[in-house]
Amino acid sequence: MAVHQSAQAWPGDAALLLRWFSRTSEVTVAFSGGVDSALVLAAAARAVGASRVHAITAVSDALPSGMLTVARSVATMLGVRHSEIRTREIDNPGYAANGPDRCYFCKATLIDTIAAHVPLRAGNLLVTGTNADDVAAGWRPGIRAAAERGAGTPLADTGMGKEAVRALSRRWQLPTADQPASPCLSSRVAYGIPITPTRLARVDDAEQAVRRVLAAAGVTTRDLRVRDLGAEVRVEVDAGTVDAARNLPSVTHAVAAAGFAGAPVQVAAFASGSLNSVLAPELRFR
Repeated sequence: MAVHQSAQAWPGDAALLLRWFSRTSEVTVAFSGGVDSALVLAAAARAVGASRVHAITAVSDALPSGMLTVARSVATMLGVRHSEIRTREIDNPGYAANGPDRCYFCKATLIDTIAAHVPLRAGNLLVTGTNADDVAAGWRPGIRAAAERGAGTPLADTGMGKEAVRALSRRWQLPTADQPASPCLSSRVAYGIPITPTRLARVDDAEQAVRRVLAAAGVTTRDLRVRDLGAEVRVEVDAGTVDAARNLPSVTHAVAAAGFAGAPVQVAAFASGSLNSVLAPELRFR
């Protein structure tokens, strides 16, 4: 798949996306291993040639289990250079405080750390996996941080939302095409509750434990989140599996064993960005 192909080789969204990269001769991709950044990486490899693409994955306490393995696999499949850099966003007081602007400090740290490791000279463009749905979703301070630092957003610029991203990923046979979204672990912690390595680790452990419990009981859920609400924990699963999960005492036991002992556990339907419901309307919908 690491072959330089012209934009004319692909119809529709693909041609538009590939044409976007005509503005540069080299590409550095902030690559999480997720659906969006994987498509950006694949498009960059096709547009400018795999030898001129550098994928960089940020490794931190907020990276969910399994994502680094996915990132390594996809980068190898596409034949691009892949680097892993340690980001220390948790050392930034603005990030650790976990206010509504937490994502700003996260993305700023990511872009600044990449820039410190890679010479982003003329002709080498840094891009992210921000898609059109992200831009339209409302409160996304991380997008602002990346824009302030000159990062490109090929998916958003060409109007590609999540469904279009998945459709093109399937056409290009990317293994991430139907992969569930897996945002950073900090997004599971309610605003105002300080972010610490221990808190992130127990959220990650709880999610893995609950997924194992559900699988053992024959309950399949695509999306699963363990939300740390401070005084309690909310486990979110696919709407059709809520009743089954609620009727499994082992779900509560698994969450407690992961580090939430004594905290009440509720089970609810998965809702992307559900913790943003506490934000003022002028923030949620801007």
